[in-house]
Amino acid sequence: MSEKKVIAVIGATGAQGGGLVRAIQEDGSGGFAARAITRDVNSPKAQALAALGAEVVAADVDDETSIARAFEGAFGAYCVTFFWDHLSPEKEKAQAGAMARAARGAGLGHVIWSTLEDTRKWVPLDDGRMPTLLGKYKVPHFDAKGESDALFLESGVPTTYLLTSFYWDNFIQFGMGPAAGPDGVLGITFPMGDKKLPGIAAEDIGRCAYGIFRGGSEYFGKTVGIAGQHLTGTEMAEALTRVLGREVRYNAVPADVYRGFGFPGADDLGNMFQFKRDFNNDFCGVRSVEFSRKLNPELQSFDAWLAANRERIAVQG
Repeated sequence: MSEKKVIAVIGATGAQGGGLVRAIQEDGSGGFAARAITRDVNSPKAQALAALGAEVVAADVDDETSIARAFEGAFGAYCVTFFWDHLSPEKEKAQAGAMARAARGAGLGHVIWSTLEDTRKWVPLDDGRMPTLLGKYKVPHFDAKGESDALFLESGVPTTYLLTSFYWDNFIQFGMGPAAGPDGVLGITFPMGDKKLPGIAAEDIGRCAYGIFRGGSEYFGKTVGIAGQHLTGTEMAEALTRVLGREVRYNAVPADVYRGFGFPGADDLGNMFQFKRDFNNDFCGVRSVEFSRKLNPELQSFDAWLAANRERIAVQG
């Protein structure tokens, strides 16, 4: 293990980080070893990673000193933040800054920063097409990440900026699974009109990241986007209908209706979907399925992911 380059993985028990740890550990001849960083090294998920042979280290993304310790002696790091734990873009930017400084202090040779677009470059704050949130954001969980790109650039650490896509796992864990309407028919609801939504299995984000680490200097300073497939809401509903054996409709609601649904973060997500809809060519254009498959030859299509996760889809009603 000492001969291998250690990749420190923030959020190793989460959706993105877990996939990367597993990809590294499954490739015994790959020249890399995973250091799984998590707040609770005794959690079942952490112990499962340890059973794969990963080094499991405790650190908290709100504690820069602990991140610096966790990065010591590593070759590279995967850096990701957790907006939906706290709904605070300011906290997200603080976490990103702590990671960037810790990466510089540890002299890391390659960092992947899991980021997203700063939507204010497309929709300025004074643009009334979508509401401004928290006084200075259009899509807070996008904008804070995009704004934080500069922190990694300023660190001087060789960094790859990884643009991710909609997690298909949201149909399991995030309350976006098919829900029965008043007529009893299941539906999925997005304010995307007939535009395509780039999506990906969360596990494949980690596997694509591993492909970037293997590519090394080819990706230094590059912004790259990944997706498993680009699908319209209707196409996703049709796929869900096939796998569930029960009709699923796509409800294309206006963005302002979605923002008004009232669940935590509804306004943020409503703006996010509107951004993806209104700037669909830009959003889809930087998320190449072919490039993603180059990074990760095992890349799953939506149909393949559904077939593997049929029993886990959160059907409501």
